[in-house]
Amino acid sequence: MEPALSIPATTSIVVMGVSGAGKTSVAVEIARQLGWEYIEGDDLHPAANVAKMAGGHPLDDEDRWPWLRKIAEVIGEHEAAGTSFLVTCSALKRSYRDLLRDGHPSIWFAHVSASEAVLGERLKMRQGHYMPPSLLGSQLATLEPLADDEPGAVIPGNGPLEQTVAELVADLRTQRGLSA
Repeated sequence: MEPALSIPATTSIVVMGVSGAGKTSVAVEIARQLGWEYIEGDDLHPAANVAKMAGGHPLDDEDRWPWLRKIAEVIGEHEAAGTSFLVTCSALKRSYRDLLRDGHPSIWFAHVSASEAVLGERLKMRQGHYMPPSLLGSQLATLEPLADDEPGAVIPGNGPLEQTVAELVADLRTQRGLSA
């Protein structure tokens, strides 16, 4: 007899992927559909990180660790309060995702993935964001795709938002027993 799947009381969805993948659009729509809180992970970056990216310089691991620890802190606060929520975070490397998961059973990664051509077009059209299109290459080079042993799913993000969201919700229902 197989052991029963243990599903945490809350779910903290980390909508991940490179810049231009559609993380914010997906997270906003999922939050609307589920009635959950949504936090824009970019808002949790230290000012120095924002300035560095706005200047066209990619972040390194030392830049990212304080930001990732802040996101992990927010995840812990939601778990302690018993509330499910969504947060956007590029979470490009396995080591970053491991930091977010450490001690947080509620984590479920939604890796929104799109082709480089689609990402490039989206970044060219985006306005008012500090992340310049010139940094896409460094993000793609850094990205370590979600592994089979990490909680979550890879969601194709090349198509319409509705299709991406529907697939994400379906995977969430299957993997987390979500009844929304």
